[in-house]
Amino acid sequence: MDKTQSPEHEKDYSFIKLTLVLYILIFAMKLAVYFMSGVMALLAEALHTLCDILISGFLLFAIALSRRQADKIHMFGYGRAQNVAALVAATLFLSFTSYKLYEEAIPRLINPAEGTYQNLPLALGVIIVSMIMAAFPFVKMLKQKRRGAAAKAQLRELINDELALVAALAGTLFIIWGMPVADPIATIIVATIIAINAIGLFRENASFLLGRSLAPEIQGQIESLACSVPGVISVHELRSEYIGPETVHIEMHIVVARGTPVEEADLITKNVRTLIHQFVSEYYCVIHVDPSKSDQAPK
Repeated sequence: MDKTQSPEHEKDYSFIKLTLVLYILIFAMKLAVYFMSGVMALLAEALHTLCDILISGFLLFAIALSRRQADKIHMFGYGRAQNVAALVAATLFLSFTSYKLYEEAIPRLINPAEGTYQNLPLALGVIIVSMIMAAFPFVKMLKQKRRGAAAKAQLRELINDELALVAALAGTLFIIWGMPVADPIATIIVATIIAINAIGLFRENASFLLGRSLAPEIQGQIESLACSVPGVISVHELRSEYIGPETVHIEMHIVVARGTPVEEADLITKNVRTLIHQFVSEYYCVIHVDPSKSDQAPK
């Protein structure tokens, strides 16, 4: 059984750690200025950033935990820690946050005059600064050619952050221009972005925890690679399952000529693993060798 580690993990870890620090600073600014200005969109953005802090923290924890070696209890390692953490975040926090924002924003949408605002230029400045700070790790991540699953998830969150900040910026500008109804509208937009993220996180990670396999076309390519190895007559019972964000457990049976020496069969399985490793970077691979039921010769 083989497993290899992706060289991108260390870069991903540093990137997400930097993003987490920026999120904490942005959250503190948004929350402080919300109490000073009364702009509900800033409260929505602060809670959105708090969601991001939790997600980034979960991703860091998952990457750190995935470094642990497999043991007797978790024989394929701890790669699914990220999926568990993201599922918890989606169900217990993100959805709740979205619901509370809807609960606060809808009544004010009906009666927009109830809101009282002050220090609006300060609120505007914090939103712009937040957009610049969030753009820094976003641009840095785009320059990285290869990204692991955790970094891809973080990049998606950064895109959503910028979209939500644009909504908050527009809402604050409209408040300054004498249209307070824009505040609850911006809050609802941010709450919707959070809800969409929650649903997406839940669906994606639930699929992995239920034993998601590689795409059929990828499994077909793996089977073709195995069949191309000299000495392999055919491949059957090929199964795969994600046991981490990028790590796959692959199991297959290869058929070799009846009477093939053990040493030769072992060399054939090593050659099959080598080809699979060129196609799937992180994997556990179990190959069973079956003798041909006839005198059919290998290709």
